[in-house]
Amino acid sequence: MAKPPVDLQQLTAEFGPHPQRVPPGGWQEESRNPAERLVKTHCCFCGQQCGIQLKVRGNSVIGFEPWEEFPFNEGKLCPKGVKRYLQSNHPDRLLDPLIRTRGGFRKAGWEEALDLTVQRLQEIQAKYGKDSVAVFGGASLITEKAYLMGKFARVALGTRHIDYNGRLCMVSAGVAYKLAFNVDRSPIPWSDIAQADVVFCIGANVGECAPITTDYIWRARDHGARLIVADPRFTPISRNADLYLPLRPGTDLVLLMGMLHVVLRDGLEDRNFIAVHTTGFDEVAESVKSYDLRSVAERTGVPPEAIELAAQWFAQGPRSVALHARGLEHQSKGVENVLALINLTLATGKIGREGCGCAMITGQGNGQGGREHGQKCDQLPGARSIHDPAAREHVARVWGIQPDELPQAGYSAQEIMNAIHEGEIKGLLSICFNPTVSLPHAEYTKEALNRLEFFGVIDFFLSETARHADVVLAGSLQEEEEGVTCNTEGRVLHIRKAVDPPANAWGDSRIICELARRLGKERYFPFQSTREIFDELREASRGGIADYYGITYERIDREMGVFWPCPSENHPGTPRLMEGGVSLFPDGKCRFQVTEWRESGDPVAEDFPLYFTTGRVVSQYLSGAQTRRIGGLVDIYPEPRAEIHPRLAEGHGIVDGDWVTITSRRAELTLRAMIVKTIRPDTVFVPYHWADEQSANKLTHRTLDPRSKIPEFKVSACRIRKAEHVPEWATNPNGGPR
Repeated sequence: MAKPPVDLQQLTAEFGPHPQRVPPGGWQEESRNPAERLVKTHCCFCGQQCGIQLKVRGNSVIGFEPWEEFPFNEGKLCPKGVKRYLQSNHPDRLLDPLIRTRGGFRKAGWEEALDLTVQRLQEIQAKYGKDSVAVFGGASLITEKAYLMGKFARVALGTRHIDYNGRLCMVSAGVAYKLAFNVDRSPIPWSDIAQADVVFCIGANVGECAPITTDYIWRARDHGARLIVADPRFTPISRNADLYLPLRPGTDLVLLMGMLHVVLRDGLEDRNFIAVHTTGFDEVAESVKSYDLRSVAERTGVPPEAIELAAQWFAQGPRSVALHARGLEHQSKGVENVLALINLTLATGKIGREGCGCAMITGQGNGQGGREHGQKCDQLPGARSIHDPAAREHVARVWGIQPDELPQAGYSAQEIMNAIHEGEIKGLLSICFNPTVSLPHAEYTKEALNRLEFFGVIDFFLSETARHADVVLAGSLQEEEEGVTCNTEGRVLHIRKAVDPPANAWGDSRIICELARRLGKERYFPFQSTREIFDELREASRGGIADYYGITYERIDREMGVFWPCPSENHPGTPRLMEGGVSLFPDGKCRFQVTEWRESGDPVAEDFPLYFTTGRVVSQYLSGAQTRRIGGLVDIYPEPRAEIHPRLAEGHGIVDGDWVTITSRRAELTLRAMIVKTIRPDTVFVPYHWADEQSANKLTHRTLDPRSKIPEFKVSACRIRKAEHVPEWATNPNGGPR
């Protein structure tokens, strides 16, 4: 059944201003001292999780101060970190539950909203079965909430279908690292980057997506390190590179196999390391023999002498670090791409010692911690496989159920949306996920959401996705509940509660536990605080790969974070994995993995001759539901633009600022052109933080990596033309947040 769109401004006008007050009763909520104070915590944006001090007066966050003692960022913040506090008292903040009416939404009390949510979920499961309901979690949730969502889905609802928006971020890297090392975590602390003699960034727009990481690269440069950057765009980090490799979108695998070909051709491999610490080398060596420089250069568009030089520098540097992010992973062969980079690292012996290694740059706020403890469809707490009988037995014991009561693995995020579209899944509960903006083929996603018999959302803003919901439960910001996150280097951090949720909003954890109680599962969810959830999480993770058992809030505070695995309170934590080349496999050896090239799921052709790719800009975060509401960030980049090379623009009669229409095999998108020399002439780039008629994901496709199930955001086919007219959104001043 189609649901009418909701006008956000009309909604705000109808509900009017809300007084700031503490929610009544429950969940250890307490009045705050009105005196001004500083709360040491962490930024809610991106996986770096920089330390920050929030300035609090009463129950309001009113500003920030640098936290110079915190070792990761030493007080430094990017534009998002500087402005993040402004969302706390934003006028768009949801302060009451909402229930859909024929004409939009109305305010509701918590009893009515929670009861309706549970009633509809129970009715759907009674009619269609347990797996007819799915759950979406989020990688920006504190780890306690991520753990709670996994338990809620599997115990309270009994469904096998739970996944999270981290599926759109880190999963290709996670799968590859588990295949090679048996662990899904960057093997190095970020301090190792500063010790490297060569830094190789591939598919990582570090300067905009992980700005504080650039400081570690500059520290390496200070002692003479070389910087190699591979990217279809000449991103800010590239301006300081010693060698830039302008590869075609989707050809990373060819480039990396060509580099390994050069290493083996020139005898630059570390034969001793390979013999002692690895398996599978001979098969990989055979697989790269055909990747000679001439053929690799033709396929990637990178000059052969540049490929050769990159391989030689990386292999010959005494200490080399490879950094990668979504450019490498957002492909239908993302796992193979990351494995090829790991193969290069292993073949040159660049792992397990200071200043060496490969590292995934985590994108989302708790992208690492959010996938370790159970909201990923195939994973249980402690990064345990849901298919492992011993893992199932351990977690079932902690949860007080039988192992056979634990559902098996369910669908990934895009597969859940596909199943909704096909009518297999009828109900959905979502938290901290905005799929109408962040999933590919946006119109398909909207159609799927409108086919649901019930859709419930927990959020603190009425996101574009929440406007499709039947019930919206007003939830909490990061600083409104105590908990932990895990940053990009594997450091577990303490998120201190700074304020209570405002007005009639509730903490997310309280909402989830109240839903479980109404589902008759209160004995499995007895928690009265997130500390109690964390205590259970520690036990559930005990003995797993991601072992948190030895980590406590107090210890994190004393040590400025603790690196997992940390199996006991007297264990020092593990900043550097694979120390001495020893992997987490039982035999201690790292695995080479053969990789195989295959074409994109949406290849360029005569009628769609250009590559379309997406990514971030420094002032915006993910789907933009938060950052598009912060004025100081909107001013930096107020609307999405299409980056086009001057040569491509000239061929279509386009000048800077013209409106240009980009067409893919699925839809059209009309934006202003930004004519830049920092992009390949065969490529068009649009940032993905905007919604509706400004959404880059109108154009992307639903092809998935077969192992990680990540969509291929970075490689689509398109064509362009000068637009015939200005789009309606550009002339409508009341079009909502941009």
